[in-house]
Amino acid sequence: MDEADASAGGDPASRRGRPHRRRGPDDMPIEEMAEALKERVYATFTGLAIVLVQHENAEHLTAGRATLTLLVGIVAITAAGFVADVISHLVVHADFPRGGELRRMLRVAGSALGSASIPLVILVLAVLGVFELKGALFASSIVYIVTLALIGYVAVRRSRLAWWEQVVALGLLVLLGLAVVGLQQLAHGH
Repeated sequence: MDEADASAGGDPASRRGRPHRRRGPDDMPIEEMAEALKERVYATFTGLAIVLVQHENAEHLTAGRATLTLLVGIVAITAAGFVADVISHLVVHADFPRGGELRRMLRVAGSALGSASIPLVILVLAVLGVFELKGALFASSIVYIVTLALIGYVAVRRSRLAWWEQVVALGLLVLLGLAVVGLQQLAHGH
């Protein structure tokens, strides 16, 4: 929105001299929503790699160990995202983040923790003996794959591409996702 639009009765915040920030459906700034989604996708790929590697080695694991490994892995990627934000803020602004900016960074990083909620519940049920570990790890991998597929589908559907370009874009996202999972598997020697 330009100044003429603001003075002509556009956004009320802009008329009061405050910059306009697009908001998402949860009244979160759109940029913060994008950052949170990015962290969630990173954590989802990480969680998927962890459960796939554990699935291949399930006969050598206990359900408790598998659950703890997934929890630690997701907390680690969350912490890494937060530290990366703090470092980049320090480099760009020559100061540590404070107040609202620090809270924003914590919210964005913390959003990655949600990616493990359903897989962790499934693995805890395996700890309690409701599921066999191998089946719980397989179910967790399906949850992660469906999550990534839904995110990709929503992203492509929200685009302004023609229907056939959306199909191509979704296909490319699937191929890229498979490449990422393949590289993560290769990194773990499987």
